[in-house]
Amino acid sequence: MHDTQKFDVVVVGGSFAGLSAAMALGRSLRKVLLIDSGRPCNIQTPHSHNFLTEDGETPEAIRNKAISQTLSYPTASFRDSVVNKVSRDSNTFVVETTEGESFTAKKVLFATGIRDIMPDIEGFAACWGISILHCPYCHGYEVRHKKIGVLGNGDMGYEFVKLISNWSQDLVLFTNGTSTLNEDQVLKLQSKGVEIVEEEIQQVEHEAGTIQNLLLKGGTSYFISALFARVPFEQHSSIPNELGCELTDHGFIKVDDFQRTTLPGIYAAGDNSYGMRSVAAAVAAGNKAGAVINKDLIDEEF
Repeated sequence: MHDTQKFDVVVVGGSFAGLSAAMALGRSLRKVLLIDSGRPCNIQTPHSHNFLTEDGETPEAIRNKAISQTLSYPTASFRDSVVNKVSRDSNTFVVETTEGESFTAKKVLFATGIRDIMPDIEGFAACWGISILHCPYCHGYEVRHKKIGVLGNGDMGYEFVKLISNWSQDLVLFTNGTSTLNEDQVLKLQSKGVEIVEEEIQQVEHEAGTIQNLLLKGGTSYFISALFARVPFEQHSSIPNELGCELTDHGFIKVDDFQRTTLPGIYAAGDNSYGMRSVAAAVAAGNKAGAVINKDLIDEEF
């Protein structure tokens, strides 16, 4: 075990929320350490959109620029590592990594994101973030007016199709099994020209993550330019839950309006605690978390 190093704040997770918080803390003269494993959920996404000044840039390029700018503040540090344990020691937290390093902090921010759980459909995972998409605000414009599939069923499927119809009127709803839409929903979708396909999907045929066709189990093939889907997820890190941080009914870390979790001294920001998955939303949450953490430290120290 290495000697323990002391920080005001340790940020666990160094994508957009974590970097935004670390910058706010560095600019607040706080000694902040950001630890990141380099496995963001958008790792396959070729371009980021709907973020001012960086529209169309790659997530990796935005992140690299953010790291450089954040580390320009002398009290900010970065570790390429994995946190495997966080514990409380009196009024401080002890953060340990898989390399055996140990750090103490007055506050801990989890910006650890989530892990998407892919359905058992051949080719689905390879297309995730490229042509199988979760957010029309991030990717809808790029497939506007094209033939688009929506994967969903019941109320969720109906509302998802309704949302995507803003970007294209050439839609197919794949329920991937027996439809659970009610009669009114079916009639409404039919009136809008939305085809409803109940047959299960066997394979997503693609080239380097770009959909070519959806192949159904009965042998029918559908050409679509993109498929919008919402998949289940789990927390990327189990540590907040193991510490006792409450989760919401949807599986997010429960936070108040100031990114505070249900445990004093522990905060969360980004995809792990908010359903609006975008660079802009993550940056905003991280910025707020950094300011709140600094203010909480001021109140305790003054």
